[in-house]
Amino acid sequence: MGLVVLSGGLDSTVCTALAARDCDDVAALTFDYGQRHRVELERAALVASHYRADHLVVRIDASQWGGSALTDATIAVPDHDAASGGEGIPATYVPARNLIFLSVAMGVAEARDADAVYLGVNALDYSGYPDCRPEFVESFRATAALALKRGVEGRPVDIRTPLIDLTKAGIVRLGLDLGAPLELSWSCYHGGPSPCGRCDACALRAKGFAEAGVPDPALNG
Repeated sequence: MGLVVLSGGLDSTVCTALAARDCDDVAALTFDYGQRHRVELERAALVASHYRADHLVVRIDASQWGGSALTDATIAVPDHDAASGGEGIPATYVPARNLIFLSVAMGVAEARDADAVYLGVNALDYSGYPDCRPEFVESFRATAALALKRGVEGRPVDIRTPLIDLTKAGIVRLGLDLGAPLELSWSCYHGGPSPCGRCDACALRAKGFAEAGVPDPALNG
């Protein structure tokens, strides 16, 4: 079995398609962490249903401690600034998000005897979050092998990050090749009726589809 951390975004949707291709059985794990763009929870459910994956939603309310524009309504989601070159960690960084998510995912994977956890992190066309880097994944993989019963017994749960070295255009092309339901995915950091087109997530997604030379099927018209 493969367990996918499924946010409902472009990257995790493509990861789910990869897991469905490579594993006999697929389960999806989604986190309701108090994010303002709660529409992604609905999209995650649709993607999981598309792949007939068992879908577990875990609530961890990061708005209780805040520190991010995605969980604290008093912090504005910044517009994408192409001129900045992506320098610095933006206000949309959620403290320890992937550290927390992976910890829970490894527990779920061990409980369900899944051999791998799929995580759609990317270290090329991304917003500069420290918990999306290969160094973090490698370090966590080693820690999990020490912490889990499966690891001690010589059957560690693998962490697969198949998109980590791809550009957004590469991710789009891979998703199309796999027949992933990209039209169901949601990337915008705002929770409005349609993507804002201004935030980092929207800008990176638009860049990916533009460079891939295909229209975004999630956008009307």
